[in-house]
Amino acid sequence: MRLNKFISETGTCSRREADAMIGDGRVQVNGETAGLGTQVDDGDTVTVDGAPITARDKPRAVYIALNKPVGITCTTERHVDGNIIDHVDHPERIFPIGRLDKESEGLILLTNDGDIVNEVLRAEHHHDKEYVVAVDHSITEEFLAHMARGVRIPDGTTKPCKIWSVAARVFRIVLTQGLNRQIRKMCEALGYQVVALQRVRIMHIELGHLKLGRWRNLTEAEVAGLMPKEPTAPPPRNAGGPAPGSPARSQPPQGAPAKAKAKPKSQAIPFGQPGWGGGVQRGGPPPGRRRGGR
Repeated sequence: MRLNKFISETGTCSRREADAMIGDGRVQVNGETAGLGTQVDDGDTVTVDGAPITARDKPRAVYIALNKPVGITCTTERHVDGNIIDHVDHPERIFPIGRLDKESEGLILLTNDGDIVNEVLRAEHHHDKEYVVAVDHSITEEFLAHMARGVRIPDGTTKPCKIWSVAARVFRIVLTQGLNRQIRKMCEALGYQVVALQRVRIMHIELGHLKLGRWRNLTEAEVAGLMPKEPTAPPPRNAGGPAPGSPARSQPPQGAPAKAKAKPKSQAIPFGQPGWGGGVQRGGPPPGRRRGGR
C-alpha cells in the first residue's frame, strides 16, 4: 500500500496532506525518512513527527457538513488559533475536504476518508460549488457578463461560470474551479470588494437550514453521491446497427412519401443540468432552481 493512502486510512489527514508531510520529511518508515511513493507492508512501523500511527484500529467512516463561521481556519494544525478541528471537536480524527477562506462562511465537508477527498477535489471532475456574495457597490450587467465569461486574475483566466444577481449588491455564482480566493480576486479585478461570502452548496449537498457554527452527519444518499464512480464499459462495436448476417431493415417503396418526423417539444432545462448555457441571469435563480433556506 502506498504510504499516503496508509496515513489517510488511519484518519491522520487526507492523502494530499500526507504527501505534504512526507515531502517535508516528517514521516518515517522503520526508522528511515520516507519519500513520496514509498510502499508500506504489514509489520512496518510508520511514525509522523516521531509518533507511531497504525491502521490496526481503523476508525469508522465519518462524513459531516459544517456551516463554518467567519474566523475559523480550515487547517488540521491544532496549534493554529481557531482551527476547524478544535471547532468541530469530533471524537474521530477528521480533516476538511478542501478549504474555505477564514473571512468566508458556509458549507464545508469534513471526513476521515481519503478516497472521498480525491473524488471531490480533482479539478477534472468539474464539481459545482455555489456561493452567495455581497459586494461594496451596485452590480451592473457588464460586471455579471464579465464574471460569467471569465476574469483574468494572477492565477490565470478563470473558467466560464453561472452567475445571477439577487439584490442590488448581492449575486449568486456557481464555480467548477477551486482557485485560492477565486471569487474575491475576480471581483477585485473588476473594481469590486467582497464584503460577505457564503458557500451554500457543494455538488448535491446543500447548506439548507444548518445553523452557523453547527455540523451534521451526511445522509446515506449524500455520501453515495460522493463515492468514486465505477468506470463504464464501452458499448459494443455494432451497437445500434443490425447484427451480422441479419436481414436488412425494410425500406419504404420507391416514390412513397417519407413519413414526417415529429418535431421535438422544447423543454426547460433545469439549472446545473447539461444543456443549460449558464451566463447572466437577473432577478432570481435560473429555471428549475429552487431557493433553499439560507
